[in-house]
Amino acid sequence: MNLNQYIDHTLLKPDQTEQSIIQLCEEAKKYQFASVCVNSTWVKLCSDLLSNTEVKVAAVIGFPLGATTTEVKAFETSQVIKLGATEVDMVMNVGRLKSKHFNYVLEDIKAVVSAAGERAIVKVILETGFLTDEEIEEACRISVRAGAQFVKTSTGFGPGGATIHHIELMRNTVGPEIGVKASGGIRNAETAIAMVQAGATRIGTSSGVVIMEGKQADRNGY
Repeated sequence: MNLNQYIDHTLLKPDQTEQSIIQLCEEAKKYQFASVCVNSTWVKLCSDLLSNTEVKVAAVIGFPLGATTTEVKAFETSQVIKLGATEVDMVMNVGRLKSKHFNYVLEDIKAVVSAAGERAIVKVILETGFLTDEEIEEACRISVRAGAQFVKTSTGFGPGGATIHHIELMRNTVGPEIGVKASGGIRNAETAIAMVQAGATRIGTSSGVVIMEGKQADRNGY
């Protein structure tokens, strides 16, 4: 299994410096990861550094709470695409879903999908640690209806992270054609492989290098 092709090499903590982002991109080039995943302020830098590579640039939208307005999420999506992002990882409005405002959640995701158009794929972060199994299934169905290409477990900033159970549940709900991204708490190759075997097609982690080197990251990573 070529794990590098599954990994979104991620750096989202607020105290990261320009040099940290440069290092992230150098590591992504070295290991040929699927993408780097960063906050929007670093998208242009990453796009420039990775312009002659196969590594994609993913930006997080409405991060980390998902509670900004739909219009803000759509505008942010347009902005990061102009700066060079070809993937956007948007945070679903968790409170609205738990309030059973399903049409609101649908329209929220659709607005981001529309803003992305054919220029970027959309991954919907469900923040599964806050949700029941039934809510995860509903969130997956809504994401598919809205036209998103992926559903994703976690921001890494909420309670818990990716679990085998949630990956299997998400895969069974969305079917074989939609991507499933496992993120949050994946710090070694064994866990990453287990997530892929459960149905994940992407792995979001800040531990990409140690995973590729067969080591165990500390618990401070995403």
